Amino acid sequence: MTTAPRELDELCYLTAQSMTSLVTSEHFKLIKKLGEGSYGKVMLAVHQKRGTPMALKFFPRRSTTLQAFLREYNLSVSYCTHPSLTRALGIFYSTPSHYVFAQEAGLYGDLYDVIVSEEGVSEECSQRVMSQLSGAVSHLHSLGFVHRDIKPENIFLCDCACRWVKLGDFGLTRAQGTEVCAVWYNSPFCVPEVECAKRVSDAEEETEDIWMSVEPSLDTWALGILIYCMLTRCFPWEETTSDDPSYCKYRDWFNRIKQREETQDTVREENEAETDVAPQFDSLSSFVLTLLRKLLNPLPWHRPGPDEILSYLGGPWLLKTEKEEMRREQEAQVEIKKMHERGGVEGEKEILGRRER
Repeated sequence: MTTAPRELDELCYLTAQSMTSLVTSEHFKLIKKLGEGSYGKVMLAVHQKRGTPMALKFFPRRSTTLQAFLREYNLSVSYCTHPSLTRALGIFYSTPSHYVFAQEAGLYGDLYDVIVSEEGVSEECSQRVMSQLSGAVSHLHSLGFVHRDIKPENIFLCDCACRWVKLGDFGLTRAQGTEVCAVWYNSPFCVPEVECAKRVSDAEEETEDIWMSVEPSLDTWALGILIYCMLTRCFPWEETTSDDPSYCKYRDWFNRIKQREETQDTVREENEAETDVAPQFDSLSSFVLTLLRKLLNPLPWHRPGPDEILSYLGGPWLLKTEKEEMRREQEAQVEIKKMHERGGVEGEKEILGRRER
């Protein structure tokens, strides 16, 4: 375990000694609900004396332990120093029914709202968002933490054009190497290595829990799914299991390319492998397909870190963009050829002119 997770445990112990009880309405004016989930709810609020806008996150005491509340609060206030991580504001207290802490408010909604809107997320915007998130997640990993819940609903907007986004909700964040019970859930964000947990949950007889280590590869997979969501406005498959036809088509395509690479086939055959894509990926460029094959590797130990995304910024991520760039490049080559030909003719005329003189 790195230093930060050990420090976090100590901070939780210390802040538990200074927890105060407050009446929310005496200190804050609640404006509207910003979000709600299994954790509780988030309310937009204004500080009564200072007039400062903030988000208050309410955790029901009946379903939240004090340790879990303090862990999320202290992690956010002390370690979320990256500009694309949502940070707590140093205000935490309890009421008879809730634990509460204040954090930066995402006044423009979350990324899910943009993905499902009529406009969707542009290719340029997708790359801008992923540039910020790869840095934010890399920061967490460098401290020894794994987020474990990266999804559009947890990415908050600081402006309406997604120029600045912040990853939030650290309730499932754990130190790298922590042993947790493997939980399968019906979502493409669920990694393939926990399919064994689905078989256990489907079994009628009682079986022992399956435990797994928390590793950064969990976040890498989620970032890959997120890229696909932003570019296509849908999921690549319903669930990451051998029972899902769409996931099986992706896995078969992935394995075909891997086999060709391992047998060191010719460049022509490798190019054919790129065009022989899983159907749900046929709108994406070969450039981003290479990235997604790395992020969405079925084998977790082969997935790269979030920084890998930075190597794929600037190029075309959609097939139509790739084709347009190829068309422009071909036109440019034709113009260059014409210029050379014109230059050759003019050169011959100049030489003949000199001879006549």
